[in-house]
Amino acid sequence: MGILSRASYVVRSKINALLNRAEDPNETLDYSYEKMRDELQQVKQGIADLTTQKKRLEIQKRRLEDNVEKHNEQAREAINQDREDLARKALEKKNAKLNQIEQLDGQIEQLQNTQDDLVEKKNTLQSRIEEFRTKKETMKARYEAAEASSRVSEALSGVGDEMEDTARAIERAEERTEEMEARSMAMDELADTGAFDDALSDKDQIDRELEAGRSSREVDTELETLKAEMGKGSAPSESTTADADADAELDDLEADADVADEEVEAELEELKNEEDA
Repeated sequence: MGILSRASYVVRSKINALLNRAEDPNETLDYSYEKMRDELQQVKQGIADLTTQKKRLEIQKRRLEDNVEKHNEQAREAINQDREDLARKALEKKNAKLNQIEQLDGQIEQLQNTQDDLVEKKNTLQSRIEEFRTKKETMKARYEAAEASSRVSEALSGVGDEMEDTARAIERAEERTEEMEARSMAMDELADTGAFDDALSDKDQIDRELEAGRSSREVDTELETLKAEMGKGSAPSESTTADADADAELDDLEADADVADEEVEAELEELKNEEDA
């Protein structure tokens, strides 16, 4: 098989596959039924035209028959007048008309036979069309039922195109939802660790802890003062002693921080002096 032949075969195969996918059996059946009805209409029109031609010949035949009778009367009258010559001419015309009538009879008979044959074929075609119409409606009902059953089966099994699209949409929605949930949990965790506070404030973790400690001491001091005013004061408890120890440690830390600051300032001053020298 040559290249062109193979290419032509492939193209025809592709086109045939496309036509098979695009073909709707219901539309095909309806189209075939309409074509058959058109053919039946053409047969009926042919019968009508043939009948018209036959009627014209029959009218012409009747006129010739009238002329034959007229020529008979002419011949009799000519004989009565002793005009044999006129009688002969009348009889000659009569015979010519009879020959024409005989020819017309043959044509009329032929047209009648053709008409009878067409009428028989028309009746057969009409019966087949009615039979095809019944089969067509049955096939359409079967096809629609099979199509509906196929759609239901595809929906139940989830293999249809629409179900595949729906499944992919649900999968994308689940992924998006999980992503948003993870993002929300991450934001909550960052908020709990104070990451957002760090972004909005110039205080570091030590500053926040020291500030929290000062707030706690102020609350404890105010509470002790209130209790003393109301006569509810008591001897320092272990927790109070622990708080005092914590305050002492905090004071030491602040003192160390001051010493460190002084050392940093001294080092900076020394660097400046070296650069000036």
